[in-house]
Amino acid sequence: MSSTPLPFTSAIGSRAELRADCSNCFALCCTALGFSRSADFAEDKAVGAPCRHLGSDHSCTVHDSLRSRGFRGCTVFDCFGAGQAVSQRLFGGVGWCDRPDTRQSMFAAFTTVKLLHEMLWYLAEVGERTYDSNHVDEARSLTNMITALTASGPEEVLAADVESLHSTVRVLLMDFSEEIRSRYFAEGDHQDARLTPGADLAEIDLRGLPLCGADLRGACLIAADLRHCDLTGVDLLGADLRDARVEGADFSGALFLTQSQVNSAQGDERTRLPAEIGRPRHWNAK
Repeated sequence: MSSTPLPFTSAIGSRAELRADCSNCFALCCTALGFSRSADFAEDKAVGAPCRHLGSDHSCTVHDSLRSRGFRGCTVFDCFGAGQAVSQRLFGGVGWCDRPDTRQSMFAAFTTVKLLHEMLWYLAEVGERTYDSNHVDEARSLTNMITALTASGPEEVLAADVESLHSTVRVLLMDFSEEIRSRYFAEGDHQDARLTPGADLAEIDLRGLPLCGADLRGACLIAADLRHCDLTGVDLLGADLRDARVEGADFSGALFLTQSQVNSAQGDERTRLPAEIGRPRHWNAK
């Protein structure tokens, strides 16, 4: 096994290509998806119905005041670049307003491609950080397969067995996580018993605990206090970081962190993030 991460050439180039580009999307997140009135959304919106704040040019007419208007959920959402991929590649740059007959298939394709692009995001991380040549090969193979699928056509995308593909990717992600996390804890090392996959750590003060290498996959970290914590090697796949206090925390070496998770947390200029993750604008508005 190599002592340094192995070289990985991804079919998507880099995770930068999985960032949302709203200027090249037909506002699919504002139409295809629905939401219910809650702390994250000020009103109800049905699946497939355009948001009432959507402009004729597919822009959000209240974009600069979403959080103050009660639409925090909109500022948290990230499509992993699925919006522009579906709008421009799968449907050739012709929107659902101009071709109403494509509306349902475009919205369905957006939901599927978002899931596929999320897999690509995680696979790229595996390829960039693993020390295991088998993981590199499998990540590359799965990446090529998913990339070819998303470039095929709407019919092929909608007919894809995404559940089976997701299961295969999940196994690789778990193996990679174990590989990386094992470097932080030798056999017999003590770690807080609460730090387990799916743990309910809502509002828990985690400062001072040795978190490096912990498996917090799917954990509930809502409003947890992670200020100044080092999360290097921590598996955060699917972890809920809504309102988590992460001021001064170090996420630069965390595993499977996404833009959406960061957007939902409360950080500041001292919070360290991976190069692929942007610092939320609302952090600076405090």
